[in-house]
Formats: sequence, structure tokens, C-alpha cells
Amino acid sequence: MKAIRFPHYGEPADVLTVTEQPVPQPGVREVRLKIRFSPINPSDLLYVRGHYSGVTPHFPAGAGFEGVAVIDAVGPGVEGLSVGQRVFARNSAGGNWAQYAVVPAEKAWPVPDDVPDEQTASLMINPATALLMVRHVLAVPRGEWLLQSAASGELGRMIIRLAQHDGIKTITVVRRRDAAQELTDLGADAVIVSGEGPIDEQVHNIVGPRGVDFAIDPVAGQIGTEIFRSLSEDGHMLLYGSLSGQGISVGDDPRLTLSGRRTLEV
Repeated sequence: MKAIRFPHYGEPADVLTVTEQPVPQPGVREVRLKIRFSPINPSDLLYVRGHYSGVTPHFPAGAGFEGVAVIDAVGPGVEGLSVGQRVFARNSAGGNWAQYAVVPAEKAWPVPDDVPDEQTASLMINPATALLMVRHVLAVPRGEWLLQSAASGELGRMIIRLAQHDGIKTITVVRRRDAAQELTDLGADAVIVSGEGPIDEQVHNIVGPRGVDFAIDPVAGQIGTEIFRSLSEDGHMLLYGSLSGQGISVGDDPRLTLSGRRTLEV
């Protein structure tokens, strides 16, 4: 079978290669999956780079933490699953970027026929992240503004739809003007383009000088810094990534650190 693997940590474009591997055999309470689709999530790329906590690969290692598949074989002791069932598959060790993968039976969940493969493939990581960040970590109340960057990605789109469902108003930050209308059509209340001026100035033009109480950012760097500057004096910002590879600067403006009770949570 073909499987994407990497021999050591590094930039995905440099270390990921398509290899030929033996088709794996399921062990006790395991199932073998014929993979249909497996998404490329930021967590997958962080894993390849060696920046993903909680999972240590054994090199050469496979990648891909989730996907949609059909059960191809079952090992001894498997109950409630059978060959031919379509399932969502969580591969905690990585390895779904392959034609076949073996996972514990409890990591394969049958899905209804009316849920498309493309949605099933991304059933856990992004939706769970959106729910945890918006409803639990930030606990954004109905009617409040939520500012988020990287909004044109799949997770950003899920946050827009979730916020719309929960009665939360969203300001979404994108890099390109041509992405704005699509996000507005999706339900974003306001869309700003980072290249059209400082984010905090654009935010204040929308909500007023007070700023926003809640913000989410996976980019850090200059974008993250400007999002932090968009917070109200009691604002709460959640930083869940560093796609820019840079940190956030909050100490260069004493007004941000000497007044108010702003919170930056990682």
C-alpha cells in the first residue's frame, strides 16, 4: 500500500514522502481501515514539525490523525463493528495518510449515511476545538463580539457558524479582500482585511473605542499583537497556535499592561 511517512521532524514539504508499506494486520480489538479521506489539519503539520505535544512518533512515522474510512478487516475481540461499515476514524498515533490503517476498535465510530465523506473526515478535531474555545474556554455570551483571525480556514468557518447559532457577533480577519464576501455569506457579521490597516484600528471603527471582550488567534506575530490591542480593558484573548512562528508583543504599549485586566491565554 501507499503511505505518507516522515523519517524525522522537519518542514512537511521537506520530510513527507509517499512510501510503499505492507498492508497492516489488525490485532486484538483492532480494525483495519480502508481510508477514503483524511484532512490536513494544523495539528498534523505541527506533529510533523515536532511541535505537537502529547504524541511522540516512532520514526519513520506516519501522519494523519483523523479521517473517514470503510472497515476492511476486524481483529479478535471486536464487537459492534463489521467489515464494510463506514466509520469516522481517530488515529491517535498518526497514520491515516495512507491507503490502509489499523486503529483500536473504540477509535472507529459508525456514521449515518446522510453525512458526506468530506464532513465525516473532519468530524472531531476542528469541531471539538471550536466548541471548546467558544463555549468553554472563552464562554462567549450571546450578543457579544468575538474577534478571530485565520477566519477563512475550516476551523474559522466552523467558528462563524457556531457563533451564528449561539447568537454571538463575529469580526473575522482575513488576508485577502476576495475572501470577505464568502465569509459574509457564511454568517460573519464583519470582515476586515489585515493588509488594509492595523487590525485594532479597523476593529475600533466597527465596535467603538472600547474594543472587543473576546478574541481567538492561531497566528501570533504582528496579527496576534494587533488582535490583543483590539481587546477591551477586561478582554480575554485565546492564542491557540503560532502559524507565523513569532510571539506576541504586549509590553511595548504600557496602556495595555498597566491598565485594565486583559487576559492572554495560551
